[in-house]
Amino acid sequence: MDAISISGLVHRYSGAAEAAVNGLDLRIPKGAFYGLLGPNGAGKTTTISIICGILKPKSGEVSILGKSWKNDAVGIKRSIGLVPQEIALYDTMTASENLHFFGQMLGLNRKTIAKKADALMEEFGLSEHKGKQLQHFSGGMKRRVNLMVALLHDPEILILDEPTVGIDVHSRHMINTYLKALNEGGMTIVYTSHQLDETEKLCDQVCIIDHGKLLIEGQTSELLSDGHSLHHHFIELTGKQLRD
Repeated sequence: MDAISISGLVHRYSGAAEAAVNGLDLRIPKGAFYGLLGPNGAGKTTTISIICGILKPKSGEVSILGKSWKNDAVGIKRSIGLVPQEIALYDTMTASENLHFFGQMLGLNRKTIAKKADALMEEFGLSEHKGKQLQHFSGGMKRRVNLMVALLHDPEILILDEPTVGIDVHSRHMINTYLKALNEGGMTIVYTSHQLDETEKLCDQVCIIDHGKLLIEGQTSELLSDGHSLHHHFIELTGKQLRD
């Protein structure tokens, strides 16, 4: 069984000249560290939003661990952790308060939240900062809390939309090392990034999409077997024209 299976996915925003996702087919195996790549406006975030049930596609099928949003929305929500591109936290709340708030939103009891939050704070080096408001955190610290929220309920699938954008080298290294360990422990990870050198090291499989369509998909090692970098293939497939 695939972790995520997408067939004929189409979504067009109201008033848009082109579909954001246009007949997309993807299969993401369980246990994969999967890079979903593409230039700005390629349809990556729209695809993620549909996978996570935030958007309803105009047509096409999405299966998560063999389940559909129509038939088992609760089960899918329990199995997915989402780390959005924008920081989705409350600045006037402390790190601990954010984790407890979102843990309750996920349906966890207070005892489970407290135990999991303490473990994540320790793992991410934030225990001494748990009582500080998020507005006093650096960008890298906020990114770590953003990831911690997505891990509170121990999801089978973790989806990350540009999780290390705009953060310092040490925080990026810490997050990427932790993600690699999660994947080695069996978690399926779907990862979008413009850091293609980083993607080469992390992802065992990648796809490149543009204009909502699949351009290439395969094992990272196979794509790199011709001696060219992922950056080279990306530019060759999507062109050199600047994107908004």
